[in-house]
Amino acid sequence: MAEESTIFMRLLAWRERHVGERTLMVILALVVGTAAGLAAVLLKWLIATIATVVTSDSVIDGGNWLYLLLPAIGILIAGAYVRYVVRDNIYHGVTRVLYAIAQKNSRLKPKNMYASLVASSVTIGMGGSVGAEGPIVFTGAAIGSNLGQLFRLSPQLLMMLVGCGAAAGIAGIFKAPIAGLLFTVEVLMLDLTAGSAIPLIISSVAGATVAYVATGYNVEFFFTQSEPFTAVRIPYVVALGAICGLVSLYFIKVLAAIEGVFARIRRPSLRYLLGAGALSLLIFLLPPLYGEGYTSINQLLSGEAGSILDGSVFYGLRGSTVSILLFVFALAATKALATGATNGGGGVGGTFAPSLFVGSMTGFAFAFFFNHYGLLGVTLSIKNFTLMGMAGVMAGVMHAPLMAIFLAAEMTGGYELFLPLLIVSATSYGVCRMFTPYGIYAARLAQRGELLTHQKDRSVLTLLKMDSVIETDLTVVHPEMSLKQMVDVISRSCRNLFPVTDAEGRLLGVVLLDDIRNIMFRTDLYRKMNVERFMSTPPARVVLGTPMDKVMDTFDHTGAWNLPVVDEQGRYVGFVSKSKIFSSYRQVLKHYSYD
Repeated sequence: MAEESTIFMRLLAWRERHVGERTLMVILALVVGTAAGLAAVLLKWLIATIATVVTSDSVIDGGNWLYLLLPAIGILIAGAYVRYVVRDNIYHGVTRVLYAIAQKNSRLKPKNMYASLVASSVTIGMGGSVGAEGPIVFTGAAIGSNLGQLFRLSPQLLMMLVGCGAAAGIAGIFKAPIAGLLFTVEVLMLDLTAGSAIPLIISSVAGATVAYVATGYNVEFFFTQSEPFTAVRIPYVVALGAICGLVSLYFIKVLAAIEGVFARIRRPSLRYLLGAGALSLLIFLLPPLYGEGYTSINQLLSGEAGSILDGSVFYGLRGSTVSILLFVFALAATKALATGATNGGGGVGGTFAPSLFVGSMTGFAFAFFFNHYGLLGVTLSIKNFTLMGMAGVMAGVMHAPLMAIFLAAEMTGGYELFLPLLIVSATSYGVCRMFTPYGIYAARLAQRGELLTHQKDRSVLTLLKMDSVIETDLTVVHPEMSLKQMVDVISRSCRNLFPVTDAEGRLLGVVLLDDIRNIMFRTDLYRKMNVERFMSTPPARVVLGTPMDKVMDTFDHTGAWNLPVVDEQGRYVGFVSKSKIFSSYRQVLKHYSYD
């Protein structure tokens, strides 16, 4: 073992002498992309195999009582695996990648390279109403992070490899290399520069290529452009975009509310019973909620709307137009509930597939409704609007319109609809953003001030830690001290600012040298005045742990140059100064820049 370590260290030393950083990044991006692509193929195969085995006895012309059992078993196995084997939080994979980039120097644990694959394949294969995309992003990012750590890469290069792994995961799972690249820009919010573009492109193409070689050159969803899009339908596309934006907002808010409910339940067994019970009941009544729901999307895109009722207790109504419409409405309304119940009960999965599912139902229902009742005077292509709905809801939910456009086009081959896809995605994103500034993944971190964004100043401040900028070399004084004692303290100090605390260490105020300069040499006042007489109240106090962007906002509002830091009990900790923050800002900006 020691010999292997010595050989590897020699390899690293040789690399540093003969292989430049940019060349190394190209090589590692290719390796990461290939590995993440293989992981994506493996995950899809596991999900399909498990689903095929456990649903082989299901019937089409009626309800399947097995659906009351399978999802519950799936999330039980996945939850037990995470709790007792992995022993780490691997839920909300994309959010955890964002957190690792912002707060952990892009470092992910080795177990993250496989843990999500196992847990999500069982969850989804047995009916969990979530997607495989979040887990594969987490897996790909972990592959990039651990390979980068192995080669002792700097934080900025490590961040880039994390992005490469995530991009390759998306490209491999969807066979969509452009969407994978745009995912890192819009969702992970990495800056696309001249230096970072090449590794990201290489890894995305590698991931998609592996998927194509392994599974064939077919697209994810079957779609043929049999009805051309005309300009007269643009107003209806805009209307669909607005509806998709509101549906996206509904999806985000409902999912957040359900997560909040489960988070308040402390007992894992109670969380499981609630999640498993709700999920199983929903899937029994509405079987298309089973798993990712891609079969139902393909049925809508291929014009087989009646087939969406197969395997349900409502099978006998499949010939009724109104029944189909109501069934689709129910699916769009309850998918967020099913997704929240899956993750809340212990399952592992993402929200990519659910947002595509809800979008397809929304687009289908929009065209189907107006066509059936003849309200517009024109006939809308149900297939086209189903595809547009997929892009629209994804754009709103993820706050990623460009990724949604290219993902919808790459997954279906529907490039002829590029203009309406652009219109519906941009409109949906704009409407949703009016009500919430962050997408479903970023919102959790943004609330805690831990999110990196494309706003360079805010991002660098997010990377700064308060512990690194707190100054603790100021001399503490007390309110009962006399002016003479204060002057003695000043004579031994190199600072012009002195915090005043009580016996318990709570901050009472500050003494500024400029404020007592006119009396500090009046010896007749040495015993007549004490610190309590001439101390002042600071313009604001910073609570320990406050995000650095909030600290800078406080500096801006108060106009102060120094602010005291206290803990939650009001005890004095130290001071933060603008000059120290600016100095640290420049160092972090240089440290994480890659171009």
